Amino acid sequence: MKELALKYGCNPNQKPSRIFVTEGELPIEIINGRPGYINFLDALNSWQLVKELKAATGLPAAASFKHVSPAGAAVGLPLSDTLKKIYFVDDIKAELSPIACAYARARGADRMSSYGDFVALSDTCDAVTATLIKREVSDGVIAPDYTPEALEILKDKRKGTYNVIKIDPAYVPEPVERKQVFGITFEQGRNEIDLNDPTLFENIPTDNKTFTDEARRDLIVALITLKYTQSNSVCYVKDGQAIGIGAGQQSRIHCTRLAGSKADIWWLRQHPKVMSLPFVDGIRRADRDNTIDVYISEDHDDVLRDGTWQMFFKERPEILTMDEKKEWIAKNTKVALGSDAFFPFGDNIERAHKSGVEYIAQAGGSVRDDNVIDTCNKYGIAMAFTGVRLFHH
Repeated sequence: MKELALKYGCNPNQKPSRIFVTEGELPIEIINGRPGYINFLDALNSWQLVKELKAATGLPAAASFKHVSPAGAAVGLPLSDTLKKIYFVDDIKAELSPIACAYARARGADRMSSYGDFVALSDTCDAVTATLIKREVSDGVIAPDYTPEALEILKDKRKGTYNVIKIDPAYVPEPVERKQVFGITFEQGRNEIDLNDPTLFENIPTDNKTFTDEARRDLIVALITLKYTQSNSVCYVKDGQAIGIGAGQQSRIHCTRLAGSKADIWWLRQHPKVMSLPFVDGIRRADRDNTIDVYISEDHDDVLRDGTWQMFFKERPEILTMDEKKEWIAKNTKVALGSDAFFPFGDNIERAHKSGVEYIAQAGGSVRDDNVIDTCNKYGIAMAFTGVRLFHH
């Protein structure tokens, strides 16, 4: 198959629409559903991310994409009991496979952003992973293969219309890629930079020059995630998973703040008060996730005021105070931070430090590198200048 006609493009008025190749065959098979234009953009970008993560780490990888940027990305490390609970997979009786753990981490990191996502899996989708996918609001999944049991589960999702794409893992695109804007064709070499290159971490201008093996792994996860995130972008990573991604911001400090706030929310969801929220029976998953985000925020009264809290809770929870939040966030440590380009000012480091960042990888090359280095030294942060820019548009 060389081409596939689509219902429409980004919007219903954009017709005709198709995907096609000029040479060879499309490397995909539509097993179920009818993926659209944006679905394919998410599927093909997210597939590249998880394929590269698997190649770099040797671990199964998963990504949750929304509007051509990842809401979450992770490798398949085992889940603690706490993570199982905050990702709402603690009720699963079967043992979670490595690819299921990767999916739970990717989907659970920023549940609000992942609502209605497209999923990518580096490995064969098994039944337990399909079970996790089935109960979330999602547009589709792309993977190199599916077990018969997994396919049966996924085909039953969304009244039989769930999008399931199988991709040839051996497919290699042409080295030059093209796109059109306003009738004009752009051409460039594909970004084939190897982010698993140990020389990327040799230029360490900070006083602290120690990167643990886990820190290097997490920085590689951050950089590969950024490679497929709309720029400007930064990514906070801990224990093999993105915990905060700031994408598509015009100012880098806004990226750092946005991603940092998401990392803080991820961490605050592990606070005992949040984990013990007494939700009413039968609350929808999306309502529960939104309620948690509001409860953690400064707008907590929106779900705690009289006449409202009864819709969400069996009994009115105590407020999570600002002091309690600050005290809890201060306990988050060993976070890694990647940036798709240089940090122009030390204010980015100040903000990153507040969310537990101890390791940084960024391109370097700012006229204010000295200020950024000094700020890292102020907090004992180890920072590498990779010399690599990772803009993605």
